[in-house]
Amino acid sequence: MSDLPNSSPLKTDEQDFNLKQLFEQYAYYWRWFLISVVTLLILALVYLRYADKIYNVTAKVLLQDENKANGELAGLVEIASLSGIGSSTSAFVSDQIDVMKSRRIFRKVVESNRLNIIYKIKGNVKSAELLESYSPVKFVIVKPQKLQLDSISYSFKVIKKNNQLSLEDNIYGKRAIKAGQNFDTPLGTAMLLQIDNNSNYDEIEISISPINISVDQLLREINIVPNKEKQSYVVNFSMNSGDIKKAQMILNSLIYQYNIDVTEDKTRISRATSDFIDSRLELISKDLASSDSKVADFKDRNNLVDMSSEAQLYMQTASENEKKLIEFQTQLRLADMIGGVVRTNKNTGNLLPSNIGLDDPTIQETVKSYNELVLEREDLLKSATPDNPIIQNLNKSINELGSTLQTSLNNYRQILQSNVNSLESQKNKFEGRLNQLPNQERGFKDISRQQQIVESLYLFLLQKREETEIQAAATPAILKVVDEAYGSSVPVAPKKSIVLLGSLIAGLLIPFGILYIKFLLDNKIHSRKDIEERFNAPILGEIPSSEDPIVKDNDRSSLAEAFRILRTNIAFMLGTKKDSAVIFVTSTTSGEGKSFVATNLSRILAMSGKRVLLIGADIRSPKVLDYLGLSHLQHTNIGITQYLINPDMPVDNIIIKKPAPYDFDIIYSGYIAPNPAELLMNGHFQEVIEYARANYDFVLVDTAPVSLVTDTLLIADNADMTIYVSRANYLDKRLLNVPKELYEDGKLKNMAVVINDVDFARGYGYGYGYGYGYGYVDSGSVSLRAKLKKEIKKLFNKKKKK
Repeated sequence: MSDLPNSSPLKTDEQDFNLKQLFEQYAYYWRWFLISVVTLLILALVYLRYADKIYNVTAKVLLQDENKANGELAGLVEIASLSGIGSSTSAFVSDQIDVMKSRRIFRKVVESNRLNIIYKIKGNVKSAELLESYSPVKFVIVKPQKLQLDSISYSFKVIKKNNQLSLEDNIYGKRAIKAGQNFDTPLGTAMLLQIDNNSNYDEIEISISPINISVDQLLREINIVPNKEKQSYVVNFSMNSGDIKKAQMILNSLIYQYNIDVTEDKTRISRATSDFIDSRLELISKDLASSDSKVADFKDRNNLVDMSSEAQLYMQTASENEKKLIEFQTQLRLADMIGGVVRTNKNTGNLLPSNIGLDDPTIQETVKSYNELVLEREDLLKSATPDNPIIQNLNKSINELGSTLQTSLNNYRQILQSNVNSLESQKNKFEGRLNQLPNQERGFKDISRQQQIVESLYLFLLQKREETEIQAAATPAILKVVDEAYGSSVPVAPKKSIVLLGSLIAGLLIPFGILYIKFLLDNKIHSRKDIEERFNAPILGEIPSSEDPIVKDNDRSSLAEAFRILRTNIAFMLGTKKDSAVIFVTSTTSGEGKSFVATNLSRILAMSGKRVLLIGADIRSPKVLDYLGLSHLQHTNIGITQYLINPDMPVDNIIIKKPAPYDFDIIYSGYIAPNPAELLMNGHFQEVIEYARANYDFVLVDTAPVSLVTDTLLIADNADMTIYVSRANYLDKRLLNVPKELYEDGKLKNMAVVINDVDFARGYGYGYGYGYGYGYVDSGSVSLRAKLKKEIKKLFNKKKKK
């Protein structure tokens, strides 16, 4: 348990290092990120400049419910609704919203504002839509083909050049026209009206869509929702559009058309009731005139001026009975009149008069329902035929409701007749007492009573007519406009901040994604970490990328320092057991830099005062002299191939003694033999090694790649140490199985790995900071983190001096 605290900091350091390495690995491509971000920001600004701005336009209305309860009843309804028992308010608002959303209302909006005709004026980059009221020309269909208006789309261009108009479309081609001149279109004969002669424009595109398609589009664009509160009668309208004025016009027109539609229904009912009352008044007035004439004639014939006191006493006694009799007889006459109208309308289905004074609420409710069905049928007949199933069902419902109303009227009439009969029997009792009165007085009462009945009915109808007229004139609006359509000047789309932020994020993500895929598909080794994950061979060092093939005298570059570190690590690996050491340098494949490592390591060892011999044992592909720039010496000297073929010559004959400007000896490979493996197996190579051990401190042998040929394995026993070169960004990780197997099986003596061509600027490797203390750090191998720290320190020092 005591080891756990010690292991945690190590794990944290390793994670911190991995994050730094990962950051530097991506930061190497900072130009990609910069170019991507700048490009996408420019594209975003161009998009924001030319993209259509979308604005939100809203409106708000308050519905007026005529049937809404008042006073204490309203409070009870509100309490019931809050408790979840009733939902009359939400049902009323929902029904009215459905009416507002009906295609019938929307079609009126489209037709009244000609929304199916779109005007677009051509700009430098894009076309902009114009309201018809702002368009310099107006398209008018003189003789429309109504069947085509809902089925054909048509568009054309109006081109103005030198104050001359021409029209161009896909059907008739290009043709010259004049303002006010008729021309043919698929929709019928049309003309163009020049609204503004002084307007400057080159081209205007006019598109005419079928009205039904325009209605469908408008239904999708307009959103009508109730208020969030359950008891609210407020309805909210909203619409997103690129033209604020057009959206305001549409919403205001929708509210207006809905208000007109509902008001017209109420007006029609009032008009039907008023017409019925007028027709009945005309008949009743004739009856009243006849009754008045009879009274006058009776009085003239009988010389009657006033009633006797006894008749007055009788009338006082019987007045209450007479009053009730008149009321029931009046209701009976009203029931007969309504019944007559119902029988007359049985086949026509016209509206019935409502609220004319019948005391039976059931009959009044039935008349109201009957009128609502008639109005609904008439609205449907505007867009459907009488054979439509819905119309047939409504006709059936209207007939059934008419039959029910006729039955109710008959039942009500029977009740009234029963009451009248009862009152008349009571009247007969009183009339028994009139036998003592003169016959003239009794006759006068009969005539006078009929006159009173007709007069009361006449006055009643006059009162109802006035009430109907007052109600029609003082009918409050079905809605109150709380807020007319209003659109903010701030667009809801595109959002500038979101677009710029999105382009910035995309500018970072696109190169990051490309690099991530690149790194994900990359199967090359890049640092010592890739080798340490495969096998546990010691890592002697990492050689940074360099454009110079050889280390120079007094070199302080990162390359020279890397080889100095390599020299030190080799000393630790070899120890002090021998006076001389034979070091083989090999690799997995060709091109990994084994000759580069062997030549530079020889130069670094020679700089320390050691006697160094470099042997080019890669007799298949010799490169030692080429790396050193001494390829001309192969023409004047013999190599190891010649010695292996003719071992009788002294070894000293094949040694090139310290060729300028180098301070070490060289044995180059010689000419390429046809049987290199057999030459290396004949045992004479060992003689060269023995001679080198006796005369040199370090013997570096540049051998052939181990995965391609067996040359290196044939002479591996002669080595004291084997440097295995693996080139970063070159060697496939799958080929690491080759050095792993050689190390684990011990086929190469004292094997250690050198990683060549490590690009520290890309974040690969550990970055030891070669040249530390001398001030000659190669800027190409310094990490981005070190560069940033250095710049921050400079800036801080400047501020401190100030």
